[in-house]
Amino acid sequence: MTLVGELVEAFAFGFMQRALLAGLLIACMCALLGVFVVQRRLSFLGDGLAHAAFGGMGIGAFVIVVSGLSSEGAALLRNPLWIAVPFALLTGLGIAWVRDRTELSSDTAIGVFFAVAVALGVLFFSRIPPDVNIGVNVMDLLFGSILAVRGTELIIITLVAVGSITLLLTLWGRLAYATFDDELARTDGVRSRLLEYLLFGLAAVIIAVSATVVGIILMAAYLVIPAAAARLWARSMIAMTVIAVIIGTTTTALGVAGSYLFDLPTGSAIILTQALVFVIAAFTQRR
Repeated sequence: MTLVGELVEAFAFGFMQRALLAGLLIACMCALLGVFVVQRRLSFLGDGLAHAAFGGMGIGAFVIVVSGLSSEGAALLRNPLWIAVPFALLTGLGIAWVRDRTELSSDTAIGVFFAVAVALGVLFFSRIPPDVNIGVNVMDLLFGSILAVRGTELIIITLVAVGSITLLLTLWGRLAYATFDDELARTDGVRSRLLEYLLFGLAAVIIAVSATVVGIILMAAYLVIPAAAARLWARSMIAMTVIAVIIGTTTTALGVAGSYLFDLPTGSAIILTQALVFVIAAFTQRR
């Protein structure tokens, strides 16, 4: 059987269709967000908020077990995401607040919240009896399990993707203006501080939802690499955004397909495909 035939056969399975759709939605969200993360030199933010999601998942799993929801209730209530997302949102806003109210740099503020979130995640996961099924595998949470995306998770990803992409495209002009010249943007009436809080909060929600599929450890690369490669090729902010989306979606599709054909971890296959594109961009960047 040819490679094309194998791929056609593979994508006849529901789990492959869910994985591809989830990956493409996450790629679009992360590419649009990553443009502003890279331009604002906030690449460490992806790591910090992904680990905040880990802390939220630990708290969520513990609450579900203690409350008895692990064996009863709707599928959504048995998913730790309903606590992980608000926890990551509070963390993102907390980072923005500390950066705004103190003399600490973004990296320092992110590092503090990063450490606390991981400590909370480890603490709460350790309090769950090992024989209890919490519906979350810690190893999958760390390294990703995009092929195991369930219908409930796909619905959550879709809703977040539609909302976040719509919001980012609506605010794109003002965000770009404030990114290039914050003082001039404020002079022209752009509420750049509010936009920054909104950007951090939106990043928290996107990363929390995406990290549970892509993996906590790989999340930062998924957010940064397509935008960084696009920056090497693009001549404008608009071009950078379009190229980042193309790179993110194309490498995701290739990574999912390659992981099936060559029996590779899907998250790693996607990130390494993105890294290959970045290397090509580095050698062929515009002068």
